[in-house]
Amino acid sequence: MNNVADLAVAATGERKKWRVAEIAELFELPFADLIHRAQTVHRQHFDPNAVQVSTLLSIKTGGCSEDCGYCPQSARYHTGVENESLMEVDAVVAAARAAKEKGASRFCMGAAWRGPKQKDLEPVLKMIAEVKALGLETCATLGMLKEGQAEQLKDAGLDYYNHNLDTAPEFYGEVISTRTYEDRLDTLEQVRDAGMNVCCGGIIGMGESRTQRAGLLAQLANMDTPPESVPINLLTQVEGTPLCGTEPLDEIEFVRTIAAARITMPTSYVRLSAGRSQMTDAMQALCFIAGANSIFYGEKLLTTGNPDTEADQKLFDKLGIHPA
Repeated sequence: MNNVADLAVAATGERKKWRVAEIAELFELPFADLIHRAQTVHRQHFDPNAVQVSTLLSIKTGGCSEDCGYCPQSARYHTGVENESLMEVDAVVAAARAAKEKGASRFCMGAAWRGPKQKDLEPVLKMIAEVKALGLETCATLGMLKEGQAEQLKDAGLDYYNHNLDTAPEFYGEVISTRTYEDRLDTLEQVRDAGMNVCCGGIIGMGESRTQRAGLLAQLANMDTPPESVPINLLTQVEGTPLCGTEPLDEIEFVRTIAAARITMPTSYVRLSAGRSQMTDAMQALCFIAGANSIFYGEKLLTTGNPDTEADQKLFDKLGIHPA
């Protein structure tokens, strides 16, 4: 890895295109060297002691027709997650107000759909408008979008649309068969064309190789405009899903992934997402040092547990971190 060349690219204002092999080389660096490099990049673009705080609410839980091997909301698996109706607008707004009072600056709404039908989208547009009126940034993850839907979401006041790539293209078929990688890229293109910010990341610890983890980061970093928010999820194993029983990912490997994401996407928010309930305070602290600067805040993350707000505040206090 040629750091002089990297600095030269930065000086010209041109954004570096990353080869998978180069990112794999980052993973191979001595841990201290990797963390130093990631922290150096982080400080060039962000306050190192500030973390953006988001809250995620499942506005439509269960009954999804997709076969994502990690997801307890799939109707194909017996996980104890029931198929529920879309929440009422007032209930969602009340949850958003409570999240703001607890320190969240962004409110994310997730629905377990392959993609929204127009009749389903109408109440979601109302939710977005009312949450936006509270002074919160708005985010939604609703699955694949049809032509014109991204524009409707933008007009309603949506700031971010989340649609993860999940993993590298060459490992994708091991995880899901009911939608293609190109389907995901097409939705992301629609979101960009509509003028919204992109929230896009993936899940690690699904049995992929280190090279495939590097491949996911290359896909994200080499987008025409990298995602403004990059959620890095650690697989949360749920009984009844095909990926339950996968060999757990080494903690240091997770931190290495955060550091590589920070180096390859220097201006993006890198978010600790699913799996945080499995992490010790020390592991989370390493992730913040490695360049993570966003978390989901609240007791639940869609259908799985998340550290409660009191525990997060205690951790922030210990580390001298404040909400961005």
